[in-house]
Amino acid sequence: MKTPRILIIYTGGTIGMKEDPDTLALVPFDFSQISQEVPQIRKFGYEIEADSFDAPIDSSDAGPKLWIKIASHIEKRYNEFDGFVVLHGTDTMAYSASALSFMLDNLEKPVIFTGSQLPIGMLRTDGAENLISSIEIAASRGLDGSPMVPEVCVYFQNQLFRANRTTKYNAENFHAFSSANYPPLAEVGIHIDFNTRLINYPSQRGWPLGVNTSLDTSVISVKLVPGMSESGFASICATPGIKAIVIESFGTGNVPSDEWFVKPLREAAARGVLLVNVSQCAAGKVDMDAYANGRVMKDLGAVSGYDATFESVITKLYCLLGTHKDLNMVKRLMNMNLKGEISKK
Repeated sequence: MKTPRILIIYTGGTIGMKEDPDTLALVPFDFSQISQEVPQIRKFGYEIEADSFDAPIDSSDAGPKLWIKIASHIEKRYNEFDGFVVLHGTDTMAYSASALSFMLDNLEKPVIFTGSQLPIGMLRTDGAENLISSIEIAASRGLDGSPMVPEVCVYFQNQLFRANRTTKYNAENFHAFSSANYPPLAEVGIHIDFNTRLINYPSQRGWPLGVNTSLDTSVISVKLVPGMSESGFASICATPGIKAIVIESFGTGNVPSDEWFVKPLREAAARGVLLVNVSQCAAGKVDMDAYANGRVMKDLGAVSGYDATFESVITKLYCLLGTHKDLNMVKRLMNMNLKGEISKK
C-alpha cells in the first residue's frame, strides 16, 4: 500500500498560534514548518504538506467567501492527496464544516476539520493531539485500500463527528463539540475505533469531485423568546430580498399561535419566502404534528428541520438557494437527507 499523502490547510484559529518569545503575544507560526512544531507527526512516515491561507482569519470572520476558498483549494489539489485536514477556529467551525459537506459532491476522501481551545505552542495545548489524530484518521484505509471515512468531519477531543451534525457547545472545555442526534463516526483511545455502520460510503467510486461554489445567503433566522417584540418580528419577516426565514422554535417545533406571529409569516409565504422550522433544543427533532402549536408552522407550509443542527440547516439553505432558482425544488430538497444531515429516510 502506497504511503499516504495528507494536505493540511491552515485557515486561521487558535491552533496555529504560538507565543512570541520577546513580546509573549500570540502570533501565527509558519505551517510549512509544522513538523518542527509538532515533531510527533514525523513518526507516521506519511507525506505531509501544509498550505496556509494568506492573512489567517479569526473564525468569527469566517463565512461563505472562506468556504468557497477552502472548497476550491481542495478541488485544485484533490488528485494529489489521499486526505485533507482543515485547521479552523472553533467558533464557527461547525458552520464551515457543514457548508463543505454540502458543497463537495462525489467525495471519496476524508476532509477533517479540527482546531484547538489552546494554541499549539502552549504546554497544555489540546491542539497537538487534535492535529495528530486528524492526520491519522485522514490517512486511515480499510482492508481494500479505500479511505475509512470519505466524509467531511469534525475531529475534537477523541471523537470524530459527521460535520453537518456538529455544534460548538462549550467555550472553555476541551470537549468543545457535540453531535447530539448522531453518534461519533470514530472514537480515539489506544486505538481508533471506526463506527463503519454509521459512515457514508459512496455507492459508486471513480466519479470526479464536484464543487458547488454558488451560495445564496438570502436567509434570515429568528430565535423565538417569550415576550419578543411583535413589531420587530414583523419587520424581520418583511425584509426585502429574503428567500427563506428559519424559525428557531420551542421544543418539538412549537411557536406562538397569536396573530402577531402568524400574520407576518403568512404574508412572507405568500411572497414566496420559504419557511423552515428548527428546534432550539440541541437534541431531539421537530415534530409539527405533536402539539397544536406545532401545527401552526405546518399550516403555514413550513419545512421541518427534523433533527438537523441549526448550522446544517443554514448552510444547506445557502447551497440549495445558490443552485436552484425554483423554491419548490429547494423545499423538496430541504425535506431530503442529502449528506447525512438528518435521520429522516
